[in-house]
Amino acid sequence: MTEPTAGSPAGLDLDRLGGYLAAHRPDLAAGPLRAELIAGGRSNLTYLVHAGDRDVVLRRPPLGHVLATAHDMAREFRVVSALAPTDVPVPGALLLCTEPDVLGAPFYLMERVPGEVFRSRARTDRLTGEQRHGLAMTMMDTLAALHAVEPAAVGLADFGRPEGFLARQVRRWSGQLDRSRSRPLTGIDELRDRLAATAPEGANAGRIVHGDFRLDNLLATVDPVTVTAVLDWEMATLGDPLADLGLLLTYWDVLGAGAAPAGNPVADGLGPRAGFPSGAELIDRYAGRSDVDVGPLHWHVALGCFKLAVICEGIHYRHTLGQTLGEGFDTIGDLVAPLVAHGLTAVRET
Repeated sequence: MTEPTAGSPAGLDLDRLGGYLAAHRPDLAAGPLRAELIAGGRSNLTYLVHAGDRDVVLRRPPLGHVLATAHDMAREFRVVSALAPTDVPVPGALLLCTEPDVLGAPFYLMERVPGEVFRSRARTDRLTGEQRHGLAMTMMDTLAALHAVEPAAVGLADFGRPEGFLARQVRRWSGQLDRSRSRPLTGIDELRDRLAATAPEGANAGRIVHGDFRLDNLLATVDPVTVTAVLDWEMATLGDPLADLGLLLTYWDVLGAGAAPAGNPVADGLGPRAGFPSGAELIDRYAGRSDVDVGPLHWHVALGCFKLAVICEGIHYRHTLGQTLGEGFDTIGDLVAPLVAHGLTAVRET
């Protein structure tokens, strides 16, 4: 048993964690535990845990209002474990705890991976143009590598239901919206209805999709430019890889270009406004390294706008209840309206 530890960060009881590790991973319980919240995440909570002379990372769901299935630790742990032997860089998975009485929610531990998260302008403004271009292109190469993995070959044949994936995504996020409503949201019901009425079949269905793939969900280095790990797998499943592309363009060209105010807390350091290549260049890079038929992406961008609007509204709702940790949550609700407006424009072009 580790010695009792004072000063546990919110959402992480170090005494309880130490006791659990002593029983299940004694190699991580050799000394007193220390931990700090890793700032920047807007959904699941991530902590750096100092376990004796070893540093590991702990992931757990957010405090308070949790959308059903949106913060599934077991799914994250499973997909990270499955992808370990592939060309997709992931942290080493160490331990999954599904017992909520330890920390109040399931959690898992993974290896700490070297690299930097390029999330804010403070991080990306110091990059050269060559480094920005290299990061963007390597990001797309990594996404193509993920979509090239055969699910059955890594034990993920039953990780999702590819048939009807896109229509099911609309229904799922419609349900999440209903659980997060706390104020009038002009146009969001029209966007939902248009998406539901025009959902394509999804000719590319059956690939592993990340569900929230973007630059600041990667760990990377710039000397040389390398992606060292893909993070935040909470929404991974089997489905249509165009959903990953549509959401990436939502971050990149909608929030990171002009539809949302500069300095917004979600895409401050992403996209053309931060000096990166355009979304069209990203798609060209992906298409050159993937067998996925990219085709028109208007509908998938509209889905990305709807999904991200619902996520932002859920975070806004948790913030109004005082259930968020860290900074940047007070303005996240302001992103919902521009996301809905752009989504409506995109879906009308399908």
